[in-house]
Amino acid sequence: MAKQNVAEQFVDILTRAGVKRLYGVVGDSLNPVVDAVRRNSAIDWIHVRHEETAAFAASAEAQITGGLAACAGSCGPGNLHLINGLYDAHRSMAPVLALASHIPSSEIGLGFFQETHPDRLFAECSHYSEMISSPEQMPRLLQTAIQNAVGRSGVSVVTLPGDIADRPAPEKAAETALVTSRPTVRPGDAEIDRLVEMIDSAGKVTLFCGSGTAGAHAEVMEFAGKIKSPVGHALRGKEWIQYDNPFDVGMSGLLGYGAAYEATHECDLLILLGTDFPYNAFLPDDVQIAQVDVRPEHLGRRSKLDLAVWGDVRETLRCLIPRVKEKKNRRFLDRMLKKHADALEGVVKAYTRKVEKHTPIHPEYVASVLDEVASDDAVFTVDTGMCNVWAARYISPNGRRRVIGSFSHGSMANALPMAIGAQFTDRKRQVVSMSGDGGFSMLMGDFLTLVQYDLPVKVVLFNNSSLGMVELEMLVAGLPSYGTANKNPDFAAVARACGAYGVRVEKPKDLPGALKDAFKHKGPALVDVVTDPNALSIPPKIKAEMVTGFALSASKIVLDGGVGRMLQMARSNLRNVPRF
Repeated sequence: MAKQNVAEQFVDILTRAGVKRLYGVVGDSLNPVVDAVRRNSAIDWIHVRHEETAAFAASAEAQITGGLAACAGSCGPGNLHLINGLYDAHRSMAPVLALASHIPSSEIGLGFFQETHPDRLFAECSHYSEMISSPEQMPRLLQTAIQNAVGRSGVSVVTLPGDIADRPAPEKAAETALVTSRPTVRPGDAEIDRLVEMIDSAGKVTLFCGSGTAGAHAEVMEFAGKIKSPVGHALRGKEWIQYDNPFDVGMSGLLGYGAAYEATHECDLLILLGTDFPYNAFLPDDVQIAQVDVRPEHLGRRSKLDLAVWGDVRETLRCLIPRVKEKKNRRFLDRMLKKHADALEGVVKAYTRKVEKHTPIHPEYVASVLDEVASDDAVFTVDTGMCNVWAARYISPNGRRRVIGSFSHGSMANALPMAIGAQFTDRKRQVVSMSGDGGFSMLMGDFLTLVQYDLPVKVVLFNNSSLGMVELEMLVAGLPSYGTANKNPDFAAVARACGAYGVRVEKPKDLPGALKDAFKHKGPALVDVVTDPNALSIPPKIKAEMVTGFALSASKIVLDGGVGRMLQMARSNLRNVPRF
């Protein structure tokens, strides 16, 4: 058996950690690693057209599977392109291992061609960023990087000079056991005791949920039922907590709707469950607040806490449910449910009157039809900007669908690359990229990746020929829109020229059929929908506060609009609520 080199050993360790794909763009300093992948049947090299795509794709794969995913970039400019996607992965708490190959080790620090310092560059967007300087160091350093990424839910970066990757690996390198899953964390008894006391003494309790409630839907529902609590959520908590929720009062934040804001401000005790909700202006400052989170650095950094509880949401609730006293009075819950339903009734038609006849097509109509025709287990990847609004309001979670976006980092152009990573995890699962024309055109080159690998991703392009969210931000700041117009091609024609299925939709009556036909197509497809550039630019009411920026009043007015099937759920939740 031939002796391994460092690159081969590196790839073997990745496969033992569960990595099945390495996304990247080949380059000279990466050649030993790419060749090692070629000769290893347990892992595939996924050739993308831009390294930023590689990092976004790895992030999406990690978020779908919950396991470690990996990407790579060649020395200097190559690995530098990874940084935006890695920032997003890190802030999304996706376990991603990034390989940053480096210039020859003898030239580091001498201003060599393409020289950068990756171990320094990636320090801010990773839990661990170190350089391998000898073959003997590699196995332990890579193991440490993997354990940081998996154990701390984020990014690790390993910098590897190309010449070291090509050197012989040390004899009898230890095959150390690798951490590939995270433990559950139970809070301390003192925190549980104090939280039980606070809940029992509070007359009105509200739960506000984030992505940390993943896997805890049943426990949240049981807990809310016992203490008669309204349940609101942040955007990243929507897919985990909104479905089958008789206590739902909507979402708070810049894209918020319903009674979530009122429920969090009119309670005696607000419990934040697994959320690092960034907009502290939407959180109350005159009620008791307890926060539960598995990441201790999240506790108290958005609001003043009366109690910080370090632990998994599910484990914490399992401790609380048998101990808290059942509340009999549900007047606060019923009042919030009614307020939520009334709020949705009042705005659901604000932007959707005669949508089947309106041209250019209302983007709200596109999102609502998409929600109806997409599969029950579809994965939606969502571009930052107005697509976030449409996904937040129209894509209905059900416990099987996934909605992934750059919700914490807020990057443009994330939807298509994320769709690539999501589709590679399961070619039979429907993956829909909800792309804006600005985001899609930024990384449009990687539409070719769909064609090259025959990935059946369906790109639904909301084409309003503008940077819509930026125009909205200018509006509420009292500024005229400037520099936001896009002169676009016929994207469907571009898709066909690339070898994919492409159709352009300009009339509302053609939309349902176009989406269904695209979804039936076995390969990659793009539906270029020409949408109204003025959607949400003129809200139903204008107040003076709107020119002060994205203040609470402005965002509530500007972003009030249709909310799809959420109104139906709110109505059903009201069936057992007494009339006031």
